[in-house]
Amino acid sequence: MLTRRDSLRLLAGAVVGAAASPARSAIAADTPPAWTVTGSSSPSLQPFDDLLKSFMEARSISYASLAVVRQGRLVLARGYNSTSGPVLAQPTSLFRLASLSKPVTATAIMKLVQDGRLSLSATVAPMLGLNTAVDSRLGDVTVLHLLQHLGGWDRSVSFDPMYQWDFNISSRLQVPLPVTQANIMDYTSRYKLDFKPGDRYAYSNYGYMLLGKVIEKVTGLPYATYVQQNVLAPVKITRMTQGRTAQSLRRPSEIAYYSQYSGTTVLDNSGAQVPMPYGTFNLENMAAHGAWLSSAVDMAKFTTIFDAPGLLTSSTIAQVFAPPAVDWSGSYYGMGWSVRPVSGGLNTWHDGAYPGTSTLMVRRYDGLSWVVLFNQWNDALGQNYTADIDYPLHVAADSVTSWPTTNLFPSYGL
Repeated sequence: MLTRRDSLRLLAGAVVGAAASPARSAIAADTPPAWTVTGSSSPSLQPFDDLLKSFMEARSISYASLAVVRQGRLVLARGYNSTSGPVLAQPTSLFRLASLSKPVTATAIMKLVQDGRLSLSATVAPMLGLNTAVDSRLGDVTVLHLLQHLGGWDRSVSFDPMYQWDFNISSRLQVPLPVTQANIMDYTSRYKLDFKPGDRYAYSNYGYMLLGKVIEKVTGLPYATYVQQNVLAPVKITRMTQGRTAQSLRRPSEIAYYSQYSGTTVLDNSGAQVPMPYGTFNLENMAAHGAWLSSAVDMAKFTTIFDAPGLLTSSTIAQVFAPPAVDWSGSYYGMGWSVRPVSGGLNTWHDGAYPGTSTLMVRRYDGLSWVVLFNQWNDALGQNYTADIDYPLHVAADSVTSWPTTNLFPSYGL
């Protein structure tokens, strides 16, 4: 029987501060409404197509992609388009993942732990040269704390240095825009932690940025290079890449992002107004917590890493989904995944959002997984797309009476 999950609402970019009173931006598509579906499915999976059509048309979402996996086989791979083009979303179209990047980073960290190159108890400050003079507790933050969002930073109490603080960082440190990850670490270390490391959960994009720097320190490789070579390539994922901020740097197969708002660019000191997805935040700095681009089918393949031993051992997979050493009720954050114990096993998931992007990845206890990607986040009604699509996707899945036995992964090189 279906149990609705009370999602943790783990948005990659709940933009505050400068975004609190954004200007409207006329970047929504002007083309007449249309409906085009690309990719492959089966007649028995029509409930998924029907849901995406009604959902997107009700919210004026132009592009989306959905991939569904059952028992390790890709059974649906779709691109959905409520616009007449000229470019159509395909199952292999690249979308910004936002916080779906965090499970990717956590997997890379756990691969290093599994290989004996890193300890979960390793303290991060000495490894990365963080200054602990302002708060000695910073020296106690471990890799495990970062993985489980127990590091001591609470953006609801103080600030999220990864979003809308670029101007403050530039002014305080007297450095030009765009600020760098090194600037962000310097700036954040000048403030006290919001709580003692390990005491409680508080979602932290900054903590995952630090995990990306840990990967670079341990391996001697750029973060993305290590992930591509040691996490993605072994499971045949080759399309995933890091996104770029500027609209002019969009990848050839990357979808366009839409927002009704604009804001001041953080890429330089010009004060220029730009569409919110293209310069009001610095995507390059979000490498480990929000900068991956992926197709739905590639992220669907990523979910299979956790279905059986392979890239990760059964012991490592169990660690990923183990509860943290803090009080929790109902659901908790493991290592890169939200987890809910249910009758029969675990439901695991992650969602993500920032202007121009909404994403959701779900792994159910019964062998079903799906990934849905949208090219919008906010609208005039303030609707939360990933929260709103979550339960209906479970309903659609539970309404299927006959599942196809074919596997579409090989059709996409996976």
